[in-house]
Amino acid sequence: MPERYVFIDESGDLGERGSDYFVIGAIWTENVTLFERFVKNARRNKFKKVLRGAQELKANKSKKDLRNYVLESIACMDDVHCHAIVLHKKKLYSTYLKNNKHKLYNYVCGVLASTMSVDSKSLVIRIDRSQGKQALQRDFNQYLKKKIKERKWNARIAVHHSWSHGWPGLQMADFVAWSVFQKFENSDDSYFTRIENITNINHVYK
Repeated sequence: MPERYVFIDESGDLGERGSDYFVIGAIWTENVTLFERFVKNARRNKFKKVLRGAQELKANKSKKDLRNYVLESIACMDDVHCHAIVLHKKKLYSTYLKNNKHKLYNYVCGVLASTMSVDSKSLVIRIDRSQGKQALQRDFNQYLKKKIKERKWNARIAVHHSWSHGWPGLQMADFVAWSVFQKFENSDDSYFTRIENITNINHVYK
């Protein structure tokens, strides 16, 4: 069974006074060069002028035509799948999690790991470098591996924390998470509809 490359990013925030929703999005493939070629082509051809000087593709900094182009392209890629976990923060009653954003972030990612169906027992997971301290990264890695192995007990798992500007797959995950976030936070599913056929959504609290 081929190795799968999983990229994870988020949209929204975990603060009590911020967004109503928080979304963790994942995208995976066995052919990571799909994302690399796509970003290179977007920069060199169709959106050459728009992306000149930009470090990376970011959904919240892009205009509608670029957002649609990225999402429609993702939907047409062979053997690419997406998954998202949605946290409605008003349904979060755990004081412990409310007071510890790092544990809450880990918990939501754990739900992602417990629900996404990646057809492989060899996973290379790359997550946007949101937790900079090594102790927090180790805690995250241990928790994520534990949740995956509850489903795939003999899985080989490698977890990396990386800057998104260096990894096109993380940039694709950003667009996935952002489109799901728009669907719930702003009742705008015009972007999500472009990837809904390859995307599963689960909620932390139903």
